[in-house]
Amino acid sequence: MSDIIHLLPDTVANQIAAGEVIQRPASVIKELVENAIDAGASDIQIIIKEAGRTLIQVIDNGKGMSETDARLCFERHATSKIQSADDLFSLRTMGFRGEALASIGAIAQVELKTKRAEDEIGTLIEMAGGKIENQESILCPNGTNFSIKNIFYNVPARRRFLKSNTTEFTHIEKEFFRIVLVNPEVSFELIHNNEVCYKLKACNLKERIVNLFGKGINTQLLSINADSSIVQIYGYVGRPETAKKQNYKQYFFVNGRYMRHPYFHKAVMQAFDRMVQPNTTPDYFIYFNIDPGSIDVNIHPTKTEIKFENEQAIWPIIMACIKEALGKFNITQAIDFDAPESINFPYTSSSNETFEAPTIKTDPNYNPFAGEQKSYKRNDSRGNWEQLYNGFEKQSGSSPFENSESFFSATTGNRDFDFPEDTEQLLEQNDEVQLELNMEVEESKAIYFQYKFKYIFTTTKSGLTCIDQHRAHERILYDQYIQSICNQNGVSQKLLFPEILELLESETLILNDLLEELSYLGFEIEPFGKNTFSINGIPSDLKSSSIKDYLLGIIGDAKIESKDLKLEFKKKMALSLAKTTAITAGKKLDQNEMMDLVCKLFSSSNPAFTEENKKIISIFENDEIEKRFK
Repeated sequence: MSDIIHLLPDTVANQIAAGEVIQRPASVIKELVENAIDAGASDIQIIIKEAGRTLIQVIDNGKGMSETDARLCFERHATSKIQSADDLFSLRTMGFRGEALASIGAIAQVELKTKRAEDEIGTLIEMAGGKIENQESILCPNGTNFSIKNIFYNVPARRRFLKSNTTEFTHIEKEFFRIVLVNPEVSFELIHNNEVCYKLKACNLKERIVNLFGKGINTQLLSINADSSIVQIYGYVGRPETAKKQNYKQYFFVNGRYMRHPYFHKAVMQAFDRMVQPNTTPDYFIYFNIDPGSIDVNIHPTKTEIKFENEQAIWPIIMACIKEALGKFNITQAIDFDAPESINFPYTSSSNETFEAPTIKTDPNYNPFAGEQKSYKRNDSRGNWEQLYNGFEKQSGSSPFENSESFFSATTGNRDFDFPEDTEQLLEQNDEVQLELNMEVEESKAIYFQYKFKYIFTTTKSGLTCIDQHRAHERILYDQYIQSICNQNGVSQKLLFPEILELLESETLILNDLLEELSYLGFEIEPFGKNTFSINGIPSDLKSSSIKDYLLGIIGDAKIESKDLKLEFKKKMALSLAKTTAITAGKKLDQNEMMDLVCKLFSSSNPAFTEENKKIISIFENDEIEKRFK
């Protein structure tokens, strides 16, 4: 029997490695830009087309490569960063494993132009599918120019897994932010489809954050700083009132490298304990300087997960510096009593003038009870207490609920209510409750009772019915918004003063795709400059204070789910708007409002459950109530 184990060809091995290192165009940009930073570049330009599908070009003014290095850099595990295994524990560069360029060359068409300052001419290398096709000497500027064309052209299965251009650009922007936030001393430019998205000059850290996320964040940042023998921590955290449900402005960096660290994130959240709303997270940009020997960055192919030797010791340091910042900057302005202008004396006089104490004149003979005397006679009705209940026995029934008309009378008339077929299916799936509602109309007018401003109680012939007012309103509004999207006729109310919404480049691309569907819900949104929109009209049920939160939430959902605007996402838009606009627990309702809510609920497609299959109605049957009094 012949041997069955053999070595893989280099091209196949590189394609396998590319599956770990190069997942999408954003991965290519990350690797090339990090190499440019390691090369000492102070100016980096990134040019992409079709979100990196057809072109990714990274141009830097770093030290460049010699002809030999330019040829060797595409070999697997070829690196200038480490010489031995011990170097893995003292890394201060971004790349070090030597897999990036070999992996990129294996799945794309690559053109490299590079030149060192001491060389008269540079080097051009062209390769495709991991094979060198051309190498020659050329004239070019100092530095390195990589052009990556048609990514995954020879791995069609991987190319089909790429998402839409909007989604892929979102990932590119995310990687771009992670790099530029930790290298403020380097100028960057990002160009997408011949349009400049970001042009960032070299500056300090806070200026870099403001240039990325807008001037509004400038007043929201609190500086943190802590220096110990274990670690140095510095950066910024956001004020508690700016915490959001979907927050992407959360960054950890260690020794100039972005990282994810759930353990340290919990430390930040604990420092903000009871200062932020539930399910919201604050902004933070936290930087760690630590001995490279006490961390391990080689535990994940993308090097975003890092192991710390002293994690438990760093936890209280993070908490302490954040609490100090919150305590220092969130106090009220103190009065300066030492400042002479803070005390204003309205009257001054000469030293020779004397003053007498004021006197109060009273009339000792004044009697406030003198004059007309009023007699008050106590009306003691204890002997005739039976008169208080005269006529009470004439009323029929012993409870106002028993005299009430069924709350379904307005929508069903004198007949039994028939649930739609889909409602019956949902009821059969729920083992906890089977709603058997007898909708016979009673003679007197329906009465509704609101319990704890959260539930609406009324009666039917079969028992006492309880309705969750928030879920009921959510169900009603969801059906209305779905109908508006289907009919393309949302009702809008004009804003007296338009709201201005500033977004990131990736968020702008998403919102442009959403504008048509949002107009069906009642939004009137127009472009108002680069990455800025003017909101002129909103759905009639939406409060103006909730406009930005809703739109940013929808954009965030589109980022996370990476879905095109199909039916499922339109349903999510309608559901999110229904949740935002529905009345909440604590809202007091009068009889007419409760009657209107209940009538509309039982006109909906599925009054028993919300779109998320949460129960809206619960019935306490007559037999169950009577058992409680036995």
